[in-house]
Amino acid sequence: METSKLDPLEDIPKGRLATLLEVLGVSTKLGLTSFGGPVAHLGYFHNEYIRRRKWMDEQSYADLVALCQFLPGPASSQVGIGIGVVRAGLLGGLLAWIGFTLPSLLLLVAFAFLLQGYDIASAGWIHGLKIVAVAIVAHAILGMGQKLTPDRDRATIAVISAVITLSWHTAYSQILIIVAAGVIGLWLFRKQEAEITSNLQIAISRTFAVCSLIVFVAMLVALPLLRSSEEVGWLTLFDSFFRSGSLVFGGGHVVLPLLEREVVPTGWVSRENFLAGYGATQAVPGPLFTFAGYLGAIAGGVPGAVVATLAIFLPAFLLVVGALPFWNGLRNNPKIQGALVGINAAVVGILMAALYDPLWTTAILKPMDFTLAIILFMMLVFWKLPPWVVVLAGAAGGMLLG
Repeated sequence: METSKLDPLEDIPKGRLATLLEVLGVSTKLGLTSFGGPVAHLGYFHNEYIRRRKWMDEQSYADLVALCQFLPGPASSQVGIGIGVVRAGLLGGLLAWIGFTLPSLLLLVAFAFLLQGYDIASAGWIHGLKIVAVAIVAHAILGMGQKLTPDRDRATIAVISAVITLSWHTAYSQILIIVAAGVIGLWLFRKQEAEITSNLQIAISRTFAVCSLIVFVAMLVALPLLRSSEEVGWLTLFDSFFRSGSLVFGGGHVVLPLLEREVVPTGWVSRENFLAGYGATQAVPGPLFTFAGYLGAIAGGVPGAVVATLAIFLPAFLLVVGALPFWNGLRNNPKIQGALVGINAAVVGILMAALYDPLWTTAILKPMDFTLAIILFMMLVFWKLPPWVVVLAGAAGGMLLG
């Protein structure tokens, strides 16, 4: 099947307008209804895009999910961008991201202003949201650990990664841990057979893909150098969130320690407001990375929310567009697959560290806090209640404890 090359600057043909509006409408529907985090989002996407609308076949969808799991950044948002690109080109990818992201962003920015305007950081229900975050992350560790660390070697990588994360706090410690885990995985799992999959047809020119990757690398290198020329400003804020979106593997929960180290020590956001917002993020649909919009609103109002949101999602867009044309060859390489095994194990360890600091150390202050946490954990894991129900229960429990 021959694929056409897309020019990102081409005029929108009238025949494509209906398709673009369809992409925006369907993605907005998902942005309003997709609760439960990245794994749940992939299920929503499969049901809406693949089963109902048949925009891609099953194998192509699985291939796209595999690519986005390999890339750093918000996996579910990257899958949505990829589907939009396949369906309606680069503009389709942009509209798919806007539709899926905007609803939760607006809700979290409104929550940020409520938090500031009424000085409710010490309210009991805010403490309840912190405890919800403990249960949510513990649940994520359980699910990811069962899948990604099923044997001694991978469990060892996870534990060592957690130990290093807790004892070595630098801006680049997490990415160095991930790189080291990839090297270890490449060595330990070099003899495993590669899983052969079919080719994914993507209509993007390799030239434009390479340009996207060059822009990504150039911004990742140049922004920290440029921000050194100013102590505080929008460029500093943009760099912090762009770097967080560029260097995190494992999705929304794993970005927690990166964002915490960017915004709390600088004084942009207090630790209490940080954890309250993270708890509130569990109550809204859509991607967890919209937590950046909340943090940006706390730090700099509406302009801060816009800058933080664009910065943290821009790497996802550049990487998806840049990697799609080259993914078919890479994903069938056994060395790449071995490195991914090590990286995924390290992700579990980084998440374990985040569960302790900052979540546990700030939220679990007395026995009744732990009691509420295990009840919420039970509601998630064994009762399998929707996350928004657990969030409401946690907020109510926090008010009772207060």
